[in-house]
Parts: sequence; C-alpha cells; structure tokens
Amino acid sequence: MKDFIFYNPTKLIFGKKAMEQIRPNIEAFGRRVLLTYGQGSIKKNGIYDKVVKEIQGLKVEEFGGIESNPRVETLRQALAQYKSFNPDIILAVGGGSVIDGSKLLASSFYYYGDPWDFLVKKVEPKKYVPLGVVLTLSATGSEMNCGAVITKWETHEKKVFVKDELYPKFSILDPQNTFSVSKNQTAYGIIDAFSHVLEQYLHTTVDVPLQDRFSESILLTLIENAPLVLKNPEDYHARANLMLSATMALNNLISIGTNEDWACHSIEHEMSAFYDIPHGAGLAIITPRWMRVVKNQKKKKLIQYGQRIWGLKGTEKRIVDGAIQATDNFFKSLGMKMLLKDWGIGSEHFETMTNRLVGQRIGEKALDKKQIDLILNGCMV
Repeated sequence: MKDFIFYNPTKLIFGKKAMEQIRPNIEAFGRRVLLTYGQGSIKKNGIYDKVVKEIQGLKVEEFGGIESNPRVETLRQALAQYKSFNPDIILAVGGGSVIDGSKLLASSFYYYGDPWDFLVKKVEPKKYVPLGVVLTLSATGSEMNCGAVITKWETHEKKVFVKDELYPKFSILDPQNTFSVSKNQTAYGIIDAFSHVLEQYLHTTVDVPLQDRFSESILLTLIENAPLVLKNPEDYHARANLMLSATMALNNLISIGTNEDWACHSIEHEMSAFYDIPHGAGLAIITPRWMRVVKNQKKKKLIQYGQRIWGLKGTEKRIVDGAIQATDNFFKSLGMKMLLKDWGIGSEHFETMTNRLVGQRIGEKALDKKQIDLILNGCMV
C-alpha cells in the first residue's frame, strides 16, 4: 500500500427529511444565495418548488441552463449576469453537470479574467464562494468531491479542474428527488458510478484488500439495484442504494494507497468534447474496449474482478475474457447502445483525439498511440 492523505470535509445530509436542512446549512454562510440548475427539469418534477420553499426569505438570484457536459461559454454568461450580486453561497440543484459548472462559478466570482484560465492552469483561484448541493441525479459523485469537468465548445476541449476548496460545504441527498429521473438517465448514472470504481479498482497496486473490498461492495450494490430501479423508478430503497453508491464511488475513499487509471474517462472526455454524447453512454461503449486492450497488463486484477463480482471460474483466460464480456452484458442490460454508430458518431475526429490523448499520457501505464487507436476503432464495430 502506498502512503496517502485522506481529506474530505463535505457534510452529507441523507434521507427523506434531508431537504429540511437546506436553510440552516445555507445560513451558516450568509443570506445571499445564487441558485443554479440545469435545463429546467426541476421545475417540472417539483424539486424547484421544494427548494424555493426552504429558502424563502433569503436574498436569492437564479441561473438556469447549465448543460449536460457543462460549457464554459454558458458559465461566462452567469458570471456576467451575477458578478455584482456577490453571493455568500452558491446552491447547485441538479446532477453532476450542474454541480461541476457551479464549482467553476465558485472559483470565478473574485477573478476578472476568463474562467477557462483555471482549466488550462494559467492562473490559480485566490478566493472561492462556498458551494452547497441539492442532488437530483445519482452519477458523478461531484456532491462529495473537489473536481469538476468543463467543456469549451468553441475549441472542442474538455478538461478537469480539481481544488480542495471546491468540496461542497454540504450536500442534500434525498433519494426521493431521483424518482422522476428517466430510465436512460438513471442507466447513464449507474454506468458512470460503475466506471468510477473500475478506474480506481483495476490497478496493479498489490496488497490493498480493504480498498478492493470497498470497491467490490459498490460494484455489487450497483449490479443488484440497477434492475430494481429500472423496473420501479420509485423504489426508495433501490434509489437510496444507488445514490450512496455513486457518492462513495468518487469521494477519494476507495483510491487511498493505490494507483489509479482514468484512461476510459480521458477518452470519453475527448469524445464528448466533439460529439456531446451523454457521459455514461460514452463510458459504456469505451470501457469493454479498453479492458480488451489492457487485459494482459491488468490480468491479475481482472481475474479477481471476474471471480468476486461475476462468480466466474475456469482458466485465467476464461475468467479474464468472461469478466470483460460480463461487463459488456451488464451495460447492455441497462439498455445501452454499444456502438458509436448508434449515436451517429463516425471516426472523423479520431486522429485529433488520439494525438491529444497521447500527449496527456493517459492510464496507469501510459497508453501509446496504437493502443488508443485500437480502443477508438473498437468502438465502431
């Protein structure tokens, strides 16, 4: 096991009465609130009304329209509109995209340049606005981590921004707020969480049995509860299990003392920077292809994964190949399209994507151009 420091200051408020804790947690920081949200679904499913009721009497301004795969172009508009408002806290109501976009806003209110400067590491934020969260979609884990993924659509770039100051001060997790999430969006979230675990679990670090079993418990919980929630979207216990699993999948706990990979996410970020495919949908296509390319490097861990998660037996080759196929089958069982052509995506940007990815040195052991080409081209057939 490698040396590590574990730090996570986010307060999780979980359960059926969690929404009642919005106001007191906001007022710990002040009374001026910038309420952020996405494309308007919270106004259709009643969550917006619940939030507004809880913050009635506070000084509130709103910014809606943060996209799936949040774009810096949209976030610039929010800053131009509300910089003079000087919020005491930002309250992000939504899933990972809204939270990620709000994290960039939280970094930018005291900066008078372009917020993209932070993504390209031109400058560092000097001061941050506190961030609170009301989670409406179980997927990214952004409600309990300090990272954000932002797209610059003008140049088709997608970059990760990580700062300890961006841990939400509190996150409201009421599984009832996910009852209205569509089957597709629910499935994308399950795959995103599953992929987060694989990126931290399928490593070559030895002797980390506790971290491995943390990871395996999350994978098994996702597998067990996925069909339940797709069959009955208002199954509270299944929704609760998925919500907590997605949060725990990316709050740094399962990666302590280990190597990490993140090649699949890096490839998907390049892909969705060009095509705007849903993040979970892209990961579903990429992950089995990546597994096939790195299976010799990751053989020992893939055998453990196949045995413990999928109950596979037989020769090492049988278990490794079976584990990859079982992963593919699980994604298909969630209704995923498993070829890029099913999304109308061709190979016209592969060369640019590959060159960028080679330069980023992605993976636990950096993938070379040939390997990245194999993964991308494998997504076509």
